[in-house]
Amino acid sequence: MALILGIESSCDETAVAVIDGAGATLAARIVAQRIASQDEEHRPYGGVVPEIAARAHAETLAPMVGAVLEEAGLTLNDMDAIAATAGPGLIGGVMVGLVTAKALAMAADKPLIAVNHLEGHALSARLAEPALAYPYLLLLASGGHCQILEVRGLGQYRRLATTIDDALGEAFDKTAKILGLGFPGGPAVERMAREGNPKAVPLPRPLMGSAEPHFSFAGLKSAVMRARDAGIHRSEDIAASFQQAAIDCVIDRTRRAVERAHTPASPVTALVVAGGVAANASLRAALTALAQEAGLPLVAPPPKLCTDNAAMIGWAGAERFAAGLTDPLDALARPRWPLDPDAEPVRGAGVKA
Repeated sequence: MALILGIESSCDETAVAVIDGAGATLAARIVAQRIASQDEEHRPYGGVVPEIAARAHAETLAPMVGAVLEEAGLTLNDMDAIAATAGPGLIGGVMVGLVTAKALAMAADKPLIAVNHLEGHALSARLAEPALAYPYLLLLASGGHCQILEVRGLGQYRRLATTIDDALGEAFDKTAKILGLGFPGGPAVERMAREGNPKAVPLPRPLMGSAEPHFSFAGLKSAVMRARDAGIHRSEDIAASFQQAAIDCVIDRTRRAVERAHTPASPVTALVVAGGVAANASLRAALTALAQEAGLPLVAPPPKLCTDNAAMIGWAGAERFAAGLTDPLDALARPRWPLDPDAEPVRGAGVKA
């Protein structure tokens, strides 16, 4: 494996990293990395504005590439390949990162690797835990996605479950907006939930107990709004009750998926959680208990690798480069790019599923 320059720009973080694919530990694998948040730019709007995000990426990315290479003590010519997120995501930001990667690859005569952002999350556990072997079961929970996939190998994904409406991270962000907690919402809800009673507000658990392990969070979000409008509950109790209801749903749905995927005939090696919501400590604790119940280890990347970052993109690029997988310079930017394109549509689900 090799030295890879990774670029991530799919939403509201501009990130660049240099990855050593041969590193034996996490510290050795991440040679250098930087992440520039756009929280201040988007905070007045209560969420990410695509045009503002794309402009911020365009202003930040080129100098960040130079700074990361300088921090690593390397040059562009030292890289073996350039990897960048090619989707899914906000198309303006994706295009900024991918076009930058194409220009660098062309200038230095290096291979281009167009990385699926979701594959970056899926493989981030292997970046953090070198011993993690295929196949493993992945709960991918972020602001735009909530899925359970069987990761059978590089580029080999079987989707077992998806959300039929909102993603888990989206539900956290909308709850924060309902409660007036500002942006970014997920961490704010988690902080407020620590001060509340998770049993104080009766909230629904959508799809709990259903046969298929799919998710639904739109109804829970609406119930939070009704609880706020009732005017009889503390915000801290609403936040705590929402978080508990969401975690109860995730555990119930993931348990159903584990029962289907982890069998004596076809066992998995671990239960993995990745994506921005994987940084939530209460969710990690509940998933740890579920994994122990199933006789599996829980593998969760450190929080800095759960949110969008370029290290995971560089690592996915390193794995693909080692397998001889590179892309032409006319590789397309994609606003939608499922990991399992052959998965059957879920009844009632929108286009994000």
